[in-house]
Amino acid sequence: MRYGPNWLLSRRGTLKVFDDHLECGDWRVEYEHIREAILYSVRSNFIFPGYVLKVETAEEQYHFGLNSGEFWKCELPFPVRREKGRLGYSLFSLTVRTVVAGYLLYLAWLWISTWR
Repeated sequence: MRYGPNWLLSRRGTLKVFDDHLECGDWRVEYEHIREAILYSVRSNFIFPGYVLKVETAEEQYHFGLNSGEFWKCELPFPVRREKGRLGYSLFSLTVRTVVAGYLLYLAWLWISTWR
């Protein structure tokens, strides 16, 4: 798992957990179709603790970025394996962060140079 361009283009929505299925937008995943579900507890330098839920069915693989909360620490209505995860940085992500930091430093330099 890592930050990258796919995260920029990913679908945004609210994950709803029901007694028999997960729902996010027009996605509906029946628990009986889940081959494997892994709930990663993640932490990075720039975000608060949270979770990534990876759900695999015979046809698809889904990844849901989740906020931290007591709900995810409790028993879930579907079988899930819990693991610690770490979010890494892709080359794209590092490049974007470097460009933004450089631009902010440039703006700060322009602002400071107007004081003279």
